[in-house]
Amino acid sequence: MHYATKLIIATSLTLGAATAVVADDDGHRYVGSNPAWKAECGGCHVAYPPQLLPASSWRALMSGLDNHFGSDASLDPETAADIGAFLERNAGYDRTPGAQPSLRVTETPWFVHEHAEVPARVWQSASVARRSNCTACHRKADRGNYGEGTLFIPR
Repeated sequence: MHYATKLIIATSLTLGAATAVVADDDGHRYVGSNPAWKAECGGCHVAYPPQLLPASSWRALMSGLDNHFGSDASLDPETAADIGAFLERNAGYDRTPGAQPSLRVTETPWFVHEHAEVPARVWQSASVARRSNCTACHRKADRGNYGEGTLFIPR
């Protein structure tokens, strides 16, 4: 069984009502339904599916929004609490309990494995520019679909 498919099966067993996970033909579909998460996180970048990081990582990210990768992404306390609870409730499995939480989806073993065959020229292209620019290749990432059927690799 493919690693991403296992991830979806494992995380879908622990999801709360705020998120539904539906696997596409490649086993890569995540659908979130928290409006504050979609609006606030998705306002600057793709709203990363909560399953891509463990709860410890989401807690660390949400506690440092005043310096969120060099930007001030501060939120009012009520919105931050709502998004934080959603992310933690729907977080992925923590594969390294007790370790320093990973703050970048792009540095997780899953991401590195899934993108191992992507040539350096793609990451360096002007249309991609950075590994966190999911929508450059995954044309439906904003809708939670990261499947290979919707993949477009810029030349």
